[in-house]
Amino acid sequence: MTYNYYISSIKKPYLFCGKLCAVTFIIFLFSVQVFAQTHLQRISNSARSDGLGYVVRYHLTAPVDSFDLIQPASDLVQMVLYGTDIDTSGILLPEKSEKLKEVRLYKLEYGYGVDIYLSEDAYYLSTAYLDQNKSHILLALTETTQREAERYSQQFIARNWYREIIPEDALEVTGVEVNPFDDSYNIIKDKLRFDRIVIDPGHGGHDPGNPGYNNSVKEKDIVLSIAKKLGSYIEEHLPGVEVIYTRENDEFVALEERGRIANRAVADLFVSIHADAFPNHQVRGASVFFLGLNRSDMSFEIMKKENQVYQNELVEDLTEEDLLVYELAHSGNIATSERIAYMMEDQLKNRAQRKSRGVKQMGLVVLYQSTMPAILVEAGFLTNPSEQRFLASDYGQNIIASALFRAIRDYKIEYEKNQAYNTSN
Repeated sequence: MTYNYYISSIKKPYLFCGKLCAVTFIIFLFSVQVFAQTHLQRISNSARSDGLGYVVRYHLTAPVDSFDLIQPASDLVQMVLYGTDIDTSGILLPEKSEKLKEVRLYKLEYGYGVDIYLSEDAYYLSTAYLDQNKSHILLALTETTQREAERYSQQFIARNWYREIIPEDALEVTGVEVNPFDDSYNIIKDKLRFDRIVIDPGHGGHDPGNPGYNNSVKEKDIVLSIAKKLGSYIEEHLPGVEVIYTRENDEFVALEERGRIANRAVADLFVSIHADAFPNHQVRGASVFFLGLNRSDMSFEIMKKENQVYQNELVEDLTEEDLLVYELAHSGNIATSERIAYMMEDQLKNRAQRKSRGVKQMGLVVLYQSTMPAILVEAGFLTNPSEQRFLASDYGQNIIASALFRAIRDYKIEYEKNQAYNTSN
């Protein structure tokens, strides 16, 4: 029922109720607004007006608490609608079509899981956002190539709704034997916490990184030491936060694999640590990078050079199309990465007293593979003799590691305050 319905239902007797009736009516309307459930009335799909794909619409009477989107296969899109008061009674699901094969819903303790099965010979990239009315959710399916769809889907792990389903309330899964886990809600709730960080010491093994001033150090050794000091600070001062390293010794790990390690760990933050080099030995300072498309030609060429592993072991260059696809799919992670990058830059500049070369956005392969906020830190220039002495010293490494730790600690506090605020609301 709507407000207009209630108004049109009231006839002349209302005129004689007086003030008491009017107050009662207002309280009644307020109570309807406060206690009304969010009703998912319908899921529809239609061709996009630009001819580049389709739009799936969730018709909701009020906004859900939040939602997540993953695409673990080129022909499967999964969504989570968070909210314990979502009502799906009488829901209308879209009819099967050539491109959209099936939509299935699963009642969970914390909301609904949704599987959307697409045609195996049609390839799309998926994004989700709120409609202008702020309650309907739109799932945009944008046509792409088979290669891009498969590459995009590799970063996700499919959700198994049967592991957390409530059988008696399940939709579209009748006849399936289900073994729910009693603690599934706590698992999801716990993931609202900031409790797992992947630290990536750059280079390693046959890839030494840059050799520093007069070939006197190896970048791989410097950054591994800083990474372990950072991990120790986190483990000592942030109990409950798990630290995972992409490498803990002198071994080679491919650039693409580093981000995938973080994905498999379902980490909350990925931090890659490096040390810079430049022919001019006077150049110094620390830089912090987050992933994105810096659209200048010079930056794009630098990005390609940075994505080359030493000793001529090349990785596939990221194209502008790759980065645009990432920006479209992970805009939230990019915004968070930028926030953390500036917090790190502030600590390095104002607490560690390092010259700041700023926060920069660039398309680096090691960050591209991660599906969580991701940062790359260039701690300083090993080709500058003074800065090399600092970075090679135990004191200097402690200073850099503590600056990064303070930024991570401050972000964790900020993040969990925001989560507490959202949960209380």
